[in-house]
Formats: sequence, C-alpha cells, structure tokens
Amino acid sequence: MKTRIIIGSRSSKLALIQAGLVVAEIKKTNPHLKVSISQITTSGDHESYKQLDNIEGNGVFVKELETALLDGKIDLAVHSLKDMPTEIPQGLSLAAVTQRLDPRDVLISAGAKRLAEMPPGANIGTGSPRRAVQLTVYRPDLKTRSIKGNVDSRLSRITNNELDGVIIAAAGLIRLGWEDRISDYLPIEYFLPAVGQGALAIETRIDDEETVRLVSDINHLPTRQSVTAERALLRTMGGDCHAPIAALGTLSGETLRLRGMFAEPDGNQIVTATEEGATTEAEEIGVCLAKKLLNRRAAGLILEARKNDHR
Repeated sequence: MKTRIIIGSRSSKLALIQAGLVVAEIKKTNPHLKVSISQITTSGDHESYKQLDNIEGNGVFVKELETALLDGKIDLAVHSLKDMPTEIPQGLSLAAVTQRLDPRDVLISAGAKRLAEMPPGANIGTGSPRRAVQLTVYRPDLKTRSIKGNVDSRLSRITNNELDGVIIAAAGLIRLGWEDRISDYLPIEYFLPAVGQGALAIETRIDDEETVRLVSDINHLPTRQSVTAERALLRTMGGDCHAPIAALGTLSGETLRLRGMFAEPDGNQIVTATEEGATTEAEEIGVCLAKKLLNRRAAGLILEARKNDHR
C-alpha cells in the first residue's frame, strides 16, 4: 500500500493552486498519505507559446507531464481539462475529472462595464479564436484584439489603458480568488466555452491500480459525463486549437444535453446544434452532434481554418 505519492504540475500560480486543490481532496479520504508536488516546465510555458488560448487542447501544456508519468517520476498529473488532447498516450488514462466550476467566459473591463455597456469601437482582448468569433457575432461593433500571456499580463493591458476589456475563463479567476474583478458573465447561449472548460483532469498510468483507486473518490460523475460528450464531439470533428469549436454538456436528471458550435475563422458563418440522450450514452451523444455539425458544412469550415493557419 502506498504511503506517498508525487503529483506533477506546471509551475504557474494557477496550476499550483489547482494541484493543491487535488491534494486537499485526496487527503480527505487518505489523511495519512504523504503527498508532494513536482513542478514541471512544459513546452507551453516557454516564451514562444505565449499565445495561450491558441494552443488549448494541443498538448503543449501536458506533454512533459505525461512523459514524467510514463517514466515513473510522478504518480499522477493535474491538468486543466481544456488543455488535454482528445487522444491520450498509450499507457495513460484520464482517471478522474473534478467537479466543474463555472464554465462561462467572463469580461473584465475598465470601469467594470458589462458587455452591453461597452461603447462601439471598444477594444476587447482575447487570445482565443473561439471567443473572438463569438464576440464578433454578438457585438460586431466592437474591435477584437489578439493578446498573449498569463492572466496577470492580460489584465494589466486594461490598467495600462491598452484595452477596454479582456475576455477569459471564469474558472481561472475563481480559483485565483479574483472573482471580484469580473465585470460580466457572458451568456452561454452566445458564448459557448472551450471543451472541458472549468474542470480539472487527473491523469495516471493505466497499470498503477493503487493510484487510480486513490483518485477515484475525486471523480465527479456528472462532470465526467458532460466532458466525455464534449471531448467525443471535438475528437470526431478532428478539431484542434486553430478551429473555433466550442461545446458544453449539461445534465437534467438522467438526460444529457450537449450544445456545440463551429465557426468560420472570419466569423462570417457560425454553425450551432444540439443533441441529447441518456447520461450513460455520453460518448454517442458527442459523436452524433459532431456529425450533425459536419452535415451543416462544418467539415469544409474546418478545412478552411487549417488552410488559413498555414498561410
């Protein structure tokens, strides 16, 4: 029986907070277990990858953690689920998913203005094509500006009067204890989040049955069912960080409802659809919705997104 485990985490402030939350949950049911955090620098932490939102789901924030797992240097890794590719390396598994925090995107703005109060021509910063497209559809009179860096550097663009507002994920701000900085929670019906946004992923080796058992109590089944459908949609569509794809699964009793979105990179066309079914059929719901979106010309739009990315 294990008396100690090592958790792998990125070294950013938010990542360490997230790892600490997982430690606390593990200790609730295993108070005598010694748990330490090993800080690992990933490809996504290097200067060349400062366009953070553009590499969601592309693996640059998880690859080095997964290597450490496979090499036996750590027992489990904690990730923001939206950073994880839909394909997991052989020998590893997504052992648990934590209860999801608020999945919405939020606006932080000068003067705490809500999005509806932003004047025409206001400059709104985001590093995410998904957010940029949805903002353009919702408020075509606003100017979308591409931004880079961590949460601190993004918010500093407002205090330095470079931007009138910034759109980022609510969950990160909540975990950082900066909820009071939020000016507006953006409506889900117009701003669908990234796949897995708001949830944490715990990745382990498949053959490490004891660690899998230790983290099983952390797994939040409703969140797991929702993100299973979302990730199935993304995988089936062949989406990556360069394609403006969004999805959110919500549960009502034993029914899972999944809403998905795909848009042209220039925002001229946006495709949305929904699918629902039993919570036990999460994977099938995601695949079915992906095919529905693909039938609405999304396949051609993804191809165009990738062509534009290589120009």
